[in-house]
Amino acid sequence: MWMTEIPPFVAFFIGALILLFTRGMLRSAIMLAIPIISALHLMMMPEGIHLQFTFLDYQLTPYRVDKLSIMFGYVFHIAALIGIIYSLHLRDTMQQVSAMLYAGSALGAVFAGDLLTLFIFWELLAFTSVFLIWARRTERSYHAGMRYLIIQVLSGVILLAGALFYAAEHGNLEFGYIGLDSMAGWLIFIAFGIKCAFPIAHNWLTDAYPEATVTGTVFLSAFTTKVAVYALARAYPGTELLVYIGAAMTCFPIFFAVIENDLRRVLAYSLINQVGFMVVGIGIGTALAINGAVSHAFNDVIFKGLLFMSMGAVLHMTGKINGSDLGGLYKTMPKTTILCIVGAASISAFPLFSGFVSKSMVMSAALEEGYDWIWLMLLFASAGVFHHAGIKIPYFAFFAHDSGIRANDPPNNMLLAMGISAALCIAIGIYPQALYSLLPYDTGYNPYDATHVLAQTQLLFFSALAFVWLNLKGFYPPELRSTNLDFDWLYRRAVPSVLQPMFSAIWRLDRGLRDVFKLRLYTYLRYFSGRNDRLSLLLSQNYPSGSMAMWVAVVLAMYLFLSFIQ
Repeated sequence: MWMTEIPPFVAFFIGALILLFTRGMLRSAIMLAIPIISALHLMMMPEGIHLQFTFLDYQLTPYRVDKLSIMFGYVFHIAALIGIIYSLHLRDTMQQVSAMLYAGSALGAVFAGDLLTLFIFWELLAFTSVFLIWARRTERSYHAGMRYLIIQVLSGVILLAGALFYAAEHGNLEFGYIGLDSMAGWLIFIAFGIKCAFPIAHNWLTDAYPEATVTGTVFLSAFTTKVAVYALARAYPGTELLVYIGAAMTCFPIFFAVIENDLRRVLAYSLINQVGFMVVGIGIGTALAINGAVSHAFNDVIFKGLLFMSMGAVLHMTGKINGSDLGGLYKTMPKTTILCIVGAASISAFPLFSGFVSKSMVMSAALEEGYDWIWLMLLFASAGVFHHAGIKIPYFAFFAHDSGIRANDPPNNMLLAMGISAALCIAIGIYPQALYSLLPYDTGYNPYDATHVLAQTQLLFFSALAFVWLNLKGFYPPELRSTNLDFDWLYRRAVPSVLQPMFSAIWRLDRGLRDVFKLRLYTYLRYFSGRNDRLSLLLSQNYPSGSMAMWVAVVLAMYLFLSFIQ
């Protein structure tokens, strides 16, 4: 039947087009209907290849369904629906159309069966999501969006280069296991790593996400990095390098998150921390580890979205998001407070919450495969995430000192979206088999083993005790108005400050050489051709735009000459 050949992204793209010509309740109804209808259609899809054709002698597969892709397909539909509900109070065409195209691009990427199709949606993810940052319409959001777009497009260019090398080496563009045995493998790996926010390449995330709109950040947290996690799970399972990269990702954001004042930026660092657990699972590569990575990606979309929504609600109702400006909001925002605590408990992996049933799989797999030091790093990271996301976020936003702000809970649609996410966090935590039945492998894992429960409960108890003691003694970093330096300082401040005087010196040398060249040329021409007023006037003109062209031509001529005589 022809309906089975329609990929899920088509419904979202058509819906985005319809949104341009609708308003009011009709637009809201269409936005809600699209992810629901598309999800029902996906549930009826059997595994296999549903769309395939030949292009330039290569077999392209834009629509492939298997257990790995359908898992991400389901959670992306859930994320789209929750995000749409959360944004129903908006009357902003830019945000609504962009969000619909962005969600569709993510679905197109996870169902892509070839590298060319993946590249197309990889770049569409960048171009559609950047408007969620620019829609805030501030100078900071504009510059953050530009940096975000440049880095995301660069990732796509590297992916395309890797795909071309892969096609030349293998004679096909199939998107399956790739590995690091070739230049193509390394290029594609780097492209995936940029989008996955590997260390040093992570600042696009912490720079841009906090500058997006309230609803835009919720969508951003759900799709981009999770598409990259999916791509790594598809192409690089069992690549040991990922174990060490992922372990670093779990640990280094903790130090930035603890001292950060902007609570949405705290969650951005926390997002990198959680993606690190997924990357470790993919690197270990066993059935249990892959299940842990994929299930944690599923859960992270929901509980991280819940935390971003709760902080978005605070920003929406108070106009403030710095911890130093907030506090005491539990008195007038009780519903938001409770929902935020559910998200905090989930990301901290409390038993009976969703984070516990997935994070423990990755840690168990690390122990089983002999990665004892990695397990200790993950244990440290688990304690750290409880500090900065499980305690710091709700404490400084809703409790701590009384800021005097008396804002109410947000609109009902925002509360409903947060309520759905909270219900899923609790439901998955209580009945994890519903999630496990969707996973790629059947491992028979039981998260509620007495050892797992006791170990995690002890870790959380002592972490909470440490926070209380540090806070009472005044050792816990206070929430201060400050700018924290990260790796992006190098390319945003250090490198430009070095290059600017260097290029100034080059331009001065260029002008001097050009003046000497013009004087010599003028003297020679006058000597050979006699006095010529038109020539004198021509040579006296200053053409700054031509100076670089002249030197480029000189260098090119020298290169060609040297190539000829060798």
